[in-house]
Amino acid sequence: MIQVVSPALLLPWAIITMSSHRIERVSELVKREVSQIVLELNLADCGFVTITAAKISPDLKEGRIYMSVIGSAEQKQRALDTLERRHGHIQHELAHRIVLKYTPRLKFLPRRN
Repeated sequence: MIQVVSPALLLPWAIITMSSHRIERVSELVKREVSQIVLELNLADCGFVTITAAKISPDLKEGRIYMSVIGSAEQKQRALDTLERRHGHIQHELAHRIVLKYTPRLKFLPRRN
């Protein structure tokens, strides 16, 4: 008697590892591209803005972008407000620069120390 076994039953850790590895790679790619897009924006009055990390959900539909701002508290808030306001433009540019099934919906958050 021949028994058919699903590949997921043979190596469940391999599928999980590949999936999480891909999410890490996509997160790094999104971080790099969003950093470049933010650099191209005119944020001179917002202090020195750095994208420190990107965390993309496993379904690729949501993305949290963590940022750091060197400057006053007012500049930090202005940078966060500006990025949230320009979020549609940033997401549109991201969709043109990287090819994914879904472009993650971005949410900008300050980096926690």
